[in-house]
Amino acid sequence: MREISLDQLRTLVAVADLGRFSAAARALHLAQPTVSLHISELECRLGTPLLIRGGARVTPTAAGNVLLERARRLLRDAADATDCVRRQAEGRAGRVRVGAPTGVLVHLLPAVLAAMARDYPGVDVDIAIVGSAEAMRRIADGSLDLGFVAMPQRPLEEVQVTHWRTDPMMAFVPAAWSAPKQVTPQWLAGRPLIFNDPSTHMYRQTMEWFAAGACAPRARMELNYTEAMKSLVAAGYGAAVLPLEDPSLDHPGMHVLPLKPRLKRDIGLAHRPPADIDGATQNLLKTLARFRVATRARA
Repeated sequence: MREISLDQLRTLVAVADLGRFSAAARALHLAQPTVSLHISELECRLGTPLLIRGGARVTPTAAGNVLLERARRLLRDAADATDCVRRQAEGRAGRVRVGAPTGVLVHLLPAVLAAMARDYPGVDVDIAIVGSAEAMRRIADGSLDLGFVAMPQRPLEEVQVTHWRTDPMMAFVPAAWSAPKQVTPQWLAGRPLIFNDPSTHMYRQTMEWFAAGACAPRARMELNYTEAMKSLVAAGYGAAVLPLEDPSLDHPGMHVLPLKPRLKRDIGLAHRPPADIDGATQNLLKTLARFRVATRARA
């Protein structure tokens, strides 16, 4: 014999609440024989009457009341479970694991996270501070859902990278230095320099810029934390070549000067193919797309 089903319990609750088999059939959009079958299957399975027939209204027996109490609870739990799954599938709930460098986290992500909190309050965004290469690897192995990476990137199977925004690279120079209005590789190469870690895309990009000017500078310090680099620049320790994520910000203790020739940093969004992305990650990508449009318009 079949086990008790939620449909049978739903029918029992409807009959008990409405007092008639015919009224329950109309409410559940079922044929009346189907309603009768659900009740008889329950009574056969449990070996006891659940409803008292006859009279103006059908009423539950003592056993029926015991089952009704639990049936209502089970139906609520089933509805809650269905809603949770639907919210997860629609991206209204869930968790997105994001990898980002410090500059993106400090200057670009706060507005994105505020928009996510407003539009998708049930979605948690967990952020790990990682470089581009590590973000790509972790997306490929499934430990991250989305990464902010420098472009271009070496292709990885099952990882897609799409352009998000472009920022100008600038010379961050101590305010006490006498500097030209536009900074060339030749001028900068003769000064104390703070570079990114050699493993980073930004380091390679900066070295290519110097090489194009026939310069081979040496770093006074190398580290992979842009805000710390800016602090050292402001303290007069050296100059750095870094992206300008937010032109509206003040940089006390520093001159922020354009490079000649110009240099730019392209940021991409790395993620798995669309068929493998859950709803929460899709909604974060949609939110990021709004900011990508705003960035291009401003440029």
